[in-house]
Amino acid sequence: MRFLFENNVLDGDLRELTCAGTTVALQPQVFDLLLYLVAERARVVSKDDLISQIWSNRIVSDSALNSRINAARKALGDDGATQRLIKTIPRKGFRFVGDVREEVATRPAAAEAAPSSARVATERPGIAVLAFENMSGDPAQDYFGDGISEDILTALSKQRWFIVIARNSSFTYKGRAVHIKQIAEELGVRYIVEGSVRKVDNRVRITAQLNDATTGGHLWAERYDRELVDVFAVQDEITERIVAAIEPQIHAAESFRTHRKPPASLDAWDLLMQALSHYWRITPQDHAAAQKLLERAIAIDPDYGQALAVLAASHMFGVHLGWAELATTAPIAEDAALAAMRCDHENAWAHAALGSVCFSTSRLADALSEFEQALALNPNFSLAQGYYALALSYAGRPSDSFEAAKKAIRLSPRDPSLAIYYGIAGYARFTERHYDEAIALAREAIRHRGDLTGAYRVLAVSAGMTGDSVLAVMALGELRRTQPNISLDWIATQLPWANDADREHYLEGFRRAGLR
Repeated sequence: MRFLFENNVLDGDLRELTCAGTTVALQPQVFDLLLYLVAERARVVSKDDLISQIWSNRIVSDSALNSRINAARKALGDDGATQRLIKTIPRKGFRFVGDVREEVATRPAAAEAAPSSARVATERPGIAVLAFENMSGDPAQDYFGDGISEDILTALSKQRWFIVIARNSSFTYKGRAVHIKQIAEELGVRYIVEGSVRKVDNRVRITAQLNDATTGGHLWAERYDRELVDVFAVQDEITERIVAAIEPQIHAAESFRTHRKPPASLDAWDLLMQALSHYWRITPQDHAAAQKLLERAIAIDPDYGQALAVLAASHMFGVHLGWAELATTAPIAEDAALAAMRCDHENAWAHAALGSVCFSTSRLADALSEFEQALALNPNFSLAQGYYALALSYAGRPSDSFEAAKKAIRLSPRDPSLAIYYGIAGYARFTERHYDEAIALAREAIRHRGDLTGAYRVLAVSAGMTGDSVLAVMALGELRRTQPNISLDWIATQLPWANDADREHYLEGFRRAGLR
């Protein structure tokens, strides 16, 4: 079905909006929202209707919803003041009020499908989560171990990196002594998560391990001892920690596996895994290498959403750390992020990448919306949590930023980006005038990585505001080493503050530190 209004054509079959014959770029979710409003134009569409139809009843903030409405209006040349086509009905919802003509689109006969060999499939590894063994000797305690196993399975299923075997298959091995290699062969997986629960009085001990079924080796194992003050809170915390630990371990194992393959045999998945091994090293040279590998993966599979999303995120990482120029990099990253969204609009990495573009191009409301969407899709996504914390600071919400940064640190305590998260927490405390605390957090960031710019920026401005000239000189020297182009002009023009007062506070810290 096609909808014609003013000089626009909204084609539901082609999923395309054109204005005077020119295609208008739209994020998939914005297109879905616009199409729904136009199709339901005979009535007022409530916020609950939109959340049900567009977000599948996930929790959505008002800022996320308003961001999508504003984007739909902008695509039509409308705005919140005039509301020529999309009208807000106070306390009720939204309604499309333009004059619309419908027509059934005619399509040419489909061309013969290309042979399957024309597109190289990506070989995502499979993972199975077995029911955690109850070591308490009390069958009534099975529910606790089963609950943790199911929560881990659900959380892993929200990620796009691997195929997760459903509970009905993986739980059939409960109570049976079966070797993990046999389980892996029967389920067709490469990795298996198993564990145990031992509950005594008001304490519980939980062990978990990730196994590589092809070698029989353990990739990761951990033990957690907790008091059972709140059973469900403990269950949630342990699940969060286990899932946050599993993802990077699988990335590392897959990267090691692909580096042992002959270069000529690498497929798109292999190239993505190699790119990630460079991505997490967080150096300009490694990100350049990652981008080349990702471009090769996309050449093999142009619709590889995960590779497109990581490519966009890699480009923006360089902007945030002062390695790349915003003006030339942001359009490349935005194109890749939007392409990733078209491939899979429920890809958390795609939302995080697009959010990072919006952040650096001073679209803070859109940035917050994208990061919130990424976290709604994958609550254990520490990189999106860190980005969210950063955007909150620049949006003038330092207290919320500090809490978000602490959550990023808690989600992934061994994260390669941990130094960045500490730096973000330090900047939030600087914004609230807690300079000593900001200095302590910046020092902690530097302890983890001494070659990143963010921590030295926080250290320099905080030292400047406290009058510690020795510390300020040291911090500025290291900052110039890691970011040679740093200047008051760069700070004033390249960082996206919502409030002029926050910008001036930051600049004053640098002036007092001695930056000219």
